[in-house]
This record gives sequence, C-alpha cells and structure tokens, in this order.
Amino acid sequence: MEKGKKEQIINELVEAFRDHKTFYLVDFKQMPVWQSVELRKTLRKHSFRLKVVKNRLALRALGDQAPESLKPYFERPTAVVFASENPIGLARLLKDFSAQNKVLAVKGGMVEGRFLAGERFDEIAKLTSRDDLLAKFGYLMAYPLMKLLRTLGAPLNNFGSLLGQLKNKE
Repeated sequence: MEKGKKEQIINELVEAFRDHKTFYLVDFKQMPVWQSVELRKTLRKHSFRLKVVKNRLALRALGDQAPESLKPYFERPTAVVFASENPIGLARLLKDFSAQNKVLAVKGGMVEGRFLAGERFDEIAKLTSRDDLLAKFGYLMAYPLMKLLRTLGAPLNNFGSLLGQLKNKE
C-alpha cells in the first residue's frame, strides 16, 4: 500500500476515534459478503458505522489515547463499529446480529471512553437504554406528587359526590 494512502486511512481513523467515544472491536470470522452487507445496512439505519481496519494502521491512529489493555485485541481480521450516541443500543444490535447469524464476536472496545473487555460485552448489552432510565427516573420523581394530589383531591371528590346525591334526593 502506498504511503499516501496509508496516511489518508490513518487520518480518517484518527478523526473517527476522536469523534466517537464508544467503539467496539469485532471479529467477523469468515463472514459472507451478504451478511456483511446486511450488517452494514442495519448499522447505518441506526446511525452507527462499521469500518474494517488494518490492525497496525488502527493502532497508529489510536496512538497514546488507547489504553494498553486494548491494544492486544487488534489481532486477526478486525472491524471497528463506531457509535456517536447510544452505546447500549449498538451493543444490543451487535448481540442480536451475532445470535442470529453466529458470525460475529466482540473482542473488546471502549464505552464512553472506558475500556471494555470482550467478556463484559454481554453485561453492556443487557443494560437498559439511557432514555428508559430517564423515563423511569422521571416517573419516580413525579409519583409522590401524583399521590399527594390524589390525596388532597379525595375530600373534594367525596364532597362533590355527596352534594350530587343530596341534589338527587330533593
């Protein structure tokens, strides 16, 4: 490969690693082309990106910003899947695709700037999404207020129903 082409690839990877705090290293052992196309379409539909990389060029692009524990995972054919948002959604998507097709294995990666070993990938995929957690938090914050309003409103409701019954009797 020409030196200029290598530098262009490294610059693209440097920009991708800088822009995305979450990425997973995927071993796609002998994935057929049709499955690769299907995976790319699915990822693109959810605003994720897959890039097959040369390990040496990816390591040069990462430079010193990658932890030492991540560097051994750049062996054998490697693809990097980038997520700008929703790292848990990407993990679920990869896990589902892997379960259906049995051709992917997540080696490791970085989640929100922190190293993730491949063994812990299933833990990330089982987490609930950020939006779900925010919704639960909002519900838990609003629930006591709703109960208070119902409690304060109960005497008025009872008084209103008593007046209605009194009107019907007359």
